[in-house]
Amino acid sequence: MVKSAKRKLPPSRTRYEQSHPVVSFRVPRDIYDELQRIKEEGDRSFTDILKLGMGKAERDNKEVAKIRKQARHEGYQKGYGEAELKYKVTYPCSMCGQMMVVTHENEKKAIEGYMAQAGWQHSEFCRRTG
Repeated sequence: MVKSAKRKLPPSRTRYEQSHPVVSFRVPRDIYDELQRIKEEGDRSFTDILKLGMGKAERDNKEVAKIRKQARHEGYQKGYGEAELKYKVTYPCSMCGQMMVVTHENEKKAIEGYMAQAGWQHSEFCRRTG
């Protein structure tokens, strides 16, 4: 009596194989090595790597959080730098000539008083001028 080489699969295994078909393809050795490296470094499966490539999955939460933190920091630095250039008020030190930044209330009041005393105004078309 000859037994069949194929054994009967349980129904659950049959359903699994129908819902998860095998995908097989050949790649050059350098791509294979790179895939293996990514797989081992990121503790991912080939399926995870394929999903990432297709845009169907996000990177690891730690990696995403790190990228977001870096992007937020860079955006803050850029915005702060632009605002600083546009709004920071400076003047030279009367002793050494190095630039000083107006931050203290006393400095602001002194500048306000000087501007009023020196007759600074909006322009020649200011409504408050005669």
